[in-house]
Amino acid sequence: MIEIRFTGQSINGQQISGTIVGSNTSEVKKKLSELTLKKNIRIIKKEKKRTFLFKAKKGNEKPITGEQRAFNKKEVEDALTRLGYSVISINHKLLDFQLKPPQADIITFVKISAELLEQKLAYQEILTLLINDTQNQSLKTALKEINNELKKGADSQQTFLRFQHIFGKFAAYMLGLASKSGNMVEIYKATAKFLERRQEFRKNLKSALITPLVTLFVLFIAVLFYVGYIFPETARLFVRFGVELPPMTAATLKISDFLVENPYLIVALIVVPPVALIQFGRTKKGRYLLDKWILKIPVIGSLIHKTLIEVFCRVFYTLYSGSAESIEPIRIAAEATGNKYFEDRIKNIAIPLMIKKGVGVTDAFEASGVFTETAIARFHSGEESGTIKNTSLQLANYYETETVFRLKNIIEIIQVTIAMIIMIVMIALTIVSAETATVRPKTPTMGILINKISYLV
Repeated sequence: MIEIRFTGQSINGQQISGTIVGSNTSEVKKKLSELTLKKNIRIIKKEKKRTFLFKAKKGNEKPITGEQRAFNKKEVEDALTRLGYSVISINHKLLDFQLKPPQADIITFVKISAELLEQKLAYQEILTLLINDTQNQSLKTALKEINNELKKGADSQQTFLRFQHIFGKFAAYMLGLASKSGNMVEIYKATAKFLERRQEFRKNLKSALITPLVTLFVLFIAVLFYVGYIFPETARLFVRFGVELPPMTAATLKISDFLVENPYLIVALIVVPPVALIQFGRTKKGRYLLDKWILKIPVIGSLIHKTLIEVFCRVFYTLYSGSAESIEPIRIAAEATGNKYFEDRIKNIAIPLMIKKGVGVTDAFEASGVFTETAIARFHSGEESGTIKNTSLQLANYYETETVFRLKNIIEIIQVTIAMIIMIVMIALTIVSAETATVRPKTPTMGILINKISYLV
């Protein structure tokens, strides 16, 4: 996240200053350009917020070192002076970039905050405690800046959204909203639950997909190496002496020749498709289509779909306060799913139907086409009885239980399938290798040589 502080002058000579935040330099430049055109101002000065390394001491105490984000050295010096320190040195941090902290650290922060809030501890005291105990430097720096901004009376929601590159868009929104909602404990608990479920699901999904895919890839490379290098060294000896090869050996040798003659083609077929898919997924349209297609994958697609509904229902339950204020919770819940297709169907079909045509929640959700029949039936029942908020929680818990159970079964099935594939490949390689033992020479002298070769194989 990049933050720029600017000072400008309007056409009537009035001085204007402010800050612009963006995820990258180009985004900040675009926002600043739009601002200058809209307000008709001329930029006089720009300062980028960066990290400074300082060394200071108080009286006869031992000097301390640390780092502080600021727009210039003077800000750091003034802050240390106010605390009673005399500055020894202040320098720019050479490698000034922030890595996103591990998700486990974010979850720990949210869970501990929820527990301390439940004990009626003041939020600023909670932040101070967690700043001192947090080991991750990126998270520590973010919490320091948030604490400083809140002390100055800054809007909590805008403050947390500035650090969405640390917390994630949804978590930053929820934590910022909590301070303004009057119900911080419930929102922090719900956010922690959401983050835990998302982390658990991703971990299990990686176990179900990533590990088997890596195993198959390594097996594929091993087979390529055997067929392309090891096997032909033996098989070509028979060819040199005019021995007729058995059908499987001959076919494998042809495959080997093709691999040796077309190495660049093979590498391209292995590398280009995944790289192209990754690049395609980074585009707006590509992300939308991939998120749509992923829901149609056999077995796994249904599991992911139900997990999205679970996330949607859990967030909707946390934010929903009545039918008159249902649009914003629905929008935020759709964004929280992290699936662009699901989000688009809710935002561009369900919400417009509710706003422009006054359609009920259930009918709007059904029109979006992203909810299961079970979910629609439960929402319909909840809407009729006026318990749609509790219905959302029931649906979230139901789908959580179902997806956890089904994912465990899927992992077991995939593991068995991978073992079967490995077994089949190994049997095929063994048969091809053993087939060379059936080769018989045309002359007795050659027979001795061939038998030796077969023995070595």
